[in-house]
Amino acid sequence: MTGRMKKGSERSQDANFELEAIVNSSYDGMFITDSSGKVLRFNKAYERITGIELKEAVGKNMHDLVEEGLYDQSVTLLVIKTKKTETINQVIKRTNKTVLVTGNPIFDEQGNLFRVVTNVRDVTDLVHLQNQLSASKEQSRRYKAELEHLRSIHTQHPDIIYSSQAMAHVIELAAKIADVDSNVLITGESGTGKELIAKLIHNTGKGPKQPFIKINCGAIPEQLLESELFGYEGGAFTGAKKEGKPGMFELAHCGTLFLDEIGDLPAILQVKLLRAIQEKEIMRVGGIKPVKVNVRIITATHRDLLSMVKNRQFREDLYYRLMVVPIRIPALRERPEDIPLLVMHFLDKFNTKFNFKKYMSPSVIDRLVKYSWPGNVREMQNVIERMVVTSVEDELKDQYLPDTIYKKTRYIPSKSAKLKEAMDETEAYLIDQAHIKYGSWQRAAMELGVDRTTIFRKAAKYGLLE
Repeated sequence: MTGRMKKGSERSQDANFELEAIVNSSYDGMFITDSSGKVLRFNKAYERITGIELKEAVGKNMHDLVEEGLYDQSVTLLVIKTKKTETINQVIKRTNKTVLVTGNPIFDEQGNLFRVVTNVRDVTDLVHLQNQLSASKEQSRRYKAELEHLRSIHTQHPDIIYSSQAMAHVIELAAKIADVDSNVLITGESGTGKELIAKLIHNTGKGPKQPFIKINCGAIPEQLLESELFGYEGGAFTGAKKEGKPGMFELAHCGTLFLDEIGDLPAILQVKLLRAIQEKEIMRVGGIKPVKVNVRIITATHRDLLSMVKNRQFREDLYYRLMVVPIRIPALRERPEDIPLLVMHFLDKFNTKFNFKKYMSPSVIDRLVKYSWPGNVREMQNVIERMVVTSVEDELKDQYLPDTIYKKTRYIPSKSAKLKEAMDETEAYLIDQAHIKYGSWQRAAMELGVDRTTIFRKAAKYGLLE
């Protein structure tokens, strides 16, 4: 009899051990109370998810734990009241973590409520991602509305997107000189949009029906550039057409000739260009009589022409002929307030081109604003197109940024911040970026070298959990 009882006891212990092992092997939290709401047990996953230890809650009633402020509400109490399965979002107030809890009633043979078993799943990251998604879409809508507003204002030049005072000054000056024939020298780094400004001046002044002829002085071999600019008579050289060919000056008659990269113009052609500007006539290669031309000259360069003049690389008299009205286009890094609008402009452009509906994550726009853009607007256009065509999801996140941008952007606190404020700003930035990168607060804490409680406390302090 004793042996049989011992074997029965062993079987009971084995069953309890097996039940304990099964409960604790669950990745989701399990939380068990009796019919009155008294906490009986919960598994290790529940401790991991909530940060609450078994000794803090076991033996206590859920009414008391809610009143003490450990939870905002209890699904157990709801199940006790309704006698059916219930699901709610519960906030663990200590960590401000949101969990999805499903309470299931267990009945005895007489149909009385016997236990309430609750499944718990951490949805803090899911809620945070949903909030980020909403914020992304809201930010996109805001920038799109602002972009449409600017486009409606700048109907004459819809491709020039700006809100900065620096660019407003450029556009104002371009519009002011459009109706006169003064020569214009446009300077600025490569990719800033010098040709767009030249076209704006032409379209506003001469009008789009008049010719706008462009030639890149650095892209054509020196031996061909003269004939391209001034044309040639038939038989002027081997391979020339019998009837001859008009040059860019003649083609631009009554319109605008845009000489891009004028700093690359060979010295011998600088003399001929100076004569054409002064005399308003050109001589074809192999020709014997001058051809009158009425052409507005707009030139552009990314080089420092004045230094070239001092080094005798560019004619001084030609320099002053060209720069009657100088216009400098600021680099993109000098007008960061224009960056979000340009991003949305190119995003709209490529969404339309490829029939996509992609949108930018706010963290990506932050990185784009902080990037120095050595290639200016041209580089930005290429970056946005690359992100749009290579992303596998609609939201364009940090991982779709080129390494040149992702690795070079860095956080700098505001200049007016006191040391304590700057430290707080930097700490908040690092925590937020770690969470964005690794996708969970636990992993972010591990990578930053702090414990989980610390990361939650600081994230709550800086409003990163909202």
